[in-house]
Amino acid sequence: MTHQSTGRRTIRGTAVELTGLGFGASTIGNLYKLTPAKDAAAAVEASWQAGIRYFDTAPHYGLGLSERRLGAALRDRPRAEYVVSSKVGRLLVPNEKPRGVDGEGFVVRDDLRRQWDFSRDGVLRSLEATLQRTGLDRLDVVYLHDPDDHWRQAAEEAMPTLAELRDQGVIGAIGAGMNQSAMLTRFLRETAADVVMLAGRYTLLDQSALDDVLPAALELGKSVVAVGVFNSGLLSGDWPAEGMKYDYEDAPPALVARAREISAVCSAHGTTLPAAAIAFAYTHPSIINVTLGMRNREHVTRNVELHRRQVPEDLWHDLRARGLIRPDVHGENQDEGVRDVFDRQGDRADS
Repeated sequence: MTHQSTGRRTIRGTAVELTGLGFGASTIGNLYKLTPAKDAAAAVEASWQAGIRYFDTAPHYGLGLSERRLGAALRDRPRAEYVVSSKVGRLLVPNEKPRGVDGEGFVVRDDLRRQWDFSRDGVLRSLEATLQRTGLDRLDVVYLHDPDDHWRQAAEEAMPTLAELRDQGVIGAIGAGMNQSAMLTRFLRETAADVVMLAGRYTLLDQSALDDVLPAALELGKSVVAVGVFNSGLLSGDWPAEGMKYDYEDAPPALVARAREISAVCSAHGTTLPAAAIAFAYTHPSIINVTLGMRNREHVTRNVELHRRQVPEDLWHDLRARGLIRPDVHGENQDEGVRDVFDRQGDRADS
């Protein structure tokens, strides 16, 4: 059985430990719709009670709102007990021409705007601003955020700057987060990155990361955090429906049909599509964490339950045999015994 836990696993080559499930704080930055402050605080509280100790945010999320809310919610928690990651590459600067609301998917005022900057100075300014917004004394993990069009500056200025801070003990681990796997592979192979945040490229519907970043991480002894495991929504419900999102756009009918086929196989194995979507990420040994967006207490309760649900190993074999996932998917749980121990710890955290 693939049975995931909230227990901790180390980013290889560092002292930073992540719980198996992470809290993605984009939604508490008002992603797509308003999230009341009390709901955001309740989501972080519920995550803590469930044993989650890894929290991911970014300046981009709600033009700083996510960082402020997350920092406030964690302020009275023992700092040594949790890990926070944020990101650099988008500086927040005054918006000279505000139109009233942010135009990049967050329901917030646009008094600020994002300015791409992967320079040394930009990285240092971004980190200082994040610490001010969160009220934290340090960040444990820092990622370069979507450097797709900025490889040279990101690789030659931003990453060496982060590496200096890591080597000085200011930051625990460094990496990059993107929606593509090819450039993440370059970061692992050509820079000082310890970890990458991989969005949507190793899921039940897209295993393209098997062509580059996952084997590279395995070869180099680096780690991967998986996000976007629901591919923007298509894999988030028990039965995929027309009009659901895939990679931020309406899912094409052929993909909806394929997701339904996978869902039917999941049902035959006594599990559900979203539970399998979460468990699937752990079929690769380089993936040490799945981070999910959680807007309120109910989202946390559901995601924690899905994450802890047992998914039979035979499901992966069946999906491979039917051609619904790639034949080179590992498909075996990597460290069952360790996770069982972590699960018992997580159970104690719940009580």
